[in-house]
Amino acid sequence: MGKGDRKTAKGKRYNASYGNARRHGGTRAAAGSAAPAAKKTVVKKAVAKKSVAKAG
Repeated sequence: MGKGDRKTAKGKRYNASYGNARRHGGTRAAAGSAAPAAKKTVVKKAVAKKSVAKAG
């Protein structure tokens, strides 16, 4: 479980390769410690209803 082990993140760094043990996105703990994102508010547009002229 050291530098030569290609199944661990340390082995991936040593071998200069990427995979399931070494992801590009970073760790979830580091991403979670950032400021929480503000929730987006959904604004619905008013749709004008078309009136149908009655024959009569």
